[in-house]
Amino acid sequence: MKPKIIAEIGCNHKGELEIAKKMIKIAAEYCKVDVVKFQKRNNKELLSEEQYNAPHPNSQNSYGKTYGEHREFLEFSVEQHRMLKQYCEENGVKYCTSVWDLTSAKEIASLKPELIKIPSAINNHYEMLEWLCENFEGEIHISTGMTNYDEIEELINFLSVKKRNKDIVLYNCTSGYPVPFRDIRLKEIIRLKERYGKVIKALGFSGHHIGIAIDMAAIGLGAEWIERHFTLDRNWKGTDHSASLEPDDLRSLVEDANRVSEALQFKNEEILDIELVQREKLKFRGL
Repeated sequence: MKPKIIAEIGCNHKGELEIAKKMIKIAAEYCKVDVVKFQKRNNKELLSEEQYNAPHPNSQNSYGKTYGEHREFLEFSVEQHRMLKQYCEENGVKYCTSVWDLTSAKEIASLKPELIKIPSAINNHYEMLEWLCENFEGEIHISTGMTNYDEIEELINFLSVKKRNKDIVLYNCTSGYPVPFRDIRLKEIIRLKERYGKVIKALGFSGHHIGIAIDMAAIGLGAEWIERHFTLDRNWKGTDHSASLEPDDLRSLVEDANRVSEALQFKNEEILDIELVQREKLKFRGL
């Protein structure tokens, strides 16, 4: 089955709606991804007053005097998200957003997207998860970065009790920007597949690494969804750009993913048609 590719624009639009729309168009038309993804935060709900008023930990990436101002600068309103969803539809690509708090979950759910993403950082926000289970009919995609095995088990049990487990896509993920290859631990896809493959809808891989070779291995191990951060310029200001793919790389990822998925098949017949002429010409027939 052809893997689905998500281009996470996230906040790489630098708070500018026109840049976001340009990124949607490039991701859809040039890169040919299946989904583009943004982020939605209610920053005063998500952050403590101390966190909100503290300086950005890396001032050169900040868009404000405080971390709160920085985050507010990068936020789009619900109406702007509605415009982005419509623009996605006009360009033949699905719209999705990561929601970071209950208010954002309710706001994005009101737009009725086909899927909503739960970031690793809040996959234990059970008040928000319960609301989504009871009020959102689409797929719920969840990353497992910075999450131990017991927490994943508790999460899947909760979703099963809510009878939403068959709407869940669970992502192997390591929370780092960028992630060194040794810390990707790609074989966790196998463990998740063995433990939850029959319980949930599908498995995915959310990568924050450099290059696209790892994504091909993830597909080979059973990932049906691949999510990568997307930027127009890795040198732009912001923390996610360094672990993001530029358009040419994202296009190559999509093309290579399609090739790998086409190759990942068993033989339907022992000798393929393409081999028959060579067999007749070259196969050793004995003495």
